[in-house]
Amino acid sequence: MSLVWVPLLAPFLAVPAARRLADALAPRRAAALLVCVAAGLALCTVAALALLVVPGASYLPWVAAAGELLTPLADGPPAVTVGVSAAAAALLGASAAAVTVRLRAHRADLREARTRAGAFHGELAVVPDERPDAFALPGRPGRIVVTTAMLHALEPAERAALFAHERAHLRGRHHLLLAAADLAARCHPALRGLRAPLGYALERIADEAAADAVGDRTLTARAVGRAALAGSPAPRPRTVLAATAGPVPRRVAALLGREVGGSPAATPRLRRAVAAGLLLCLVTTGAAELSAADTLHAHIEVAQGEWR
Repeated sequence: MSLVWVPLLAPFLAVPAARRLADALAPRRAAALLVCVAAGLALCTVAALALLVVPGASYLPWVAAAGELLTPLADGPPAVTVGVSAAAAALLGASAAAVTVRLRAHRADLREARTRAGAFHGELAVVPDERPDAFALPGRPGRIVVTTAMLHALEPAERAALFAHERAHLRGRHHLLLAAADLAARCHPALRGLRAPLGYALERIADEAAADAVGDRTLTARAVGRAALAGSPAPRPRTVLAATAGPVPRRVAALLGREVGGSPAATPRLRRAVAAGLLLCLVTTGAAELSAADTLHAHIEVAQGEWR
């Protein structure tokens, strides 16, 4: 059962590797990589904690009766086994509570944002507000919410680029990807490091979609920059995406083709090395999880008086 600790330690190595690799990938591939890594490692973390709970729980009479166990699933001194299981159970409960709280907060934030958008019909909801703001509000149907101050801050062509940006967020359902990373971070603290690069990748996807829609990368860069410089927006939900979010100067530079590949992962050789390391880490994590589960299954059969 010692391998069960691998999935709990792997995120501390996998997250930096995933961040570095994402910097060298196209936005769509970077977003897919980051979401898959976050979701996969979060599931492995939850499964590993569950496997740690079982041996200590087998000392409880009702658990032993339910599992038809003749002896506890001792994987070491009883005090240590029970202590580790209790700690794992506490972490599982804390993760479940954090995920539940985040889901409720997300729904509450979206309800508040919809209330702010008002009873507008159609794709565009114009809100009278002196604070410049614009964001993609998911729902059925999704809407582009923009304040009157933001409309006044941009020229007509820039508004078209801004709307195309937010439309790309709605079409790609990017809020779900951001929410997945947000929930994964509630399962393991190291996974919090994936949210910022994922947010940047999603904004870059929308930037490129806007540039394609208006046919002018310079115009799109100017619209993003002017929207960000227009002023401080009103508070918005964490999983609502907006053109003014993320490292705007870096996004503008990428649109203008001036982004400098300063990350070491930008070199092909090191990029391959980072990718190989990340793949090895993920494969090792999955293999360790399966091996730990198989070992626990063997212990259960022995405790039930059965032999393989």
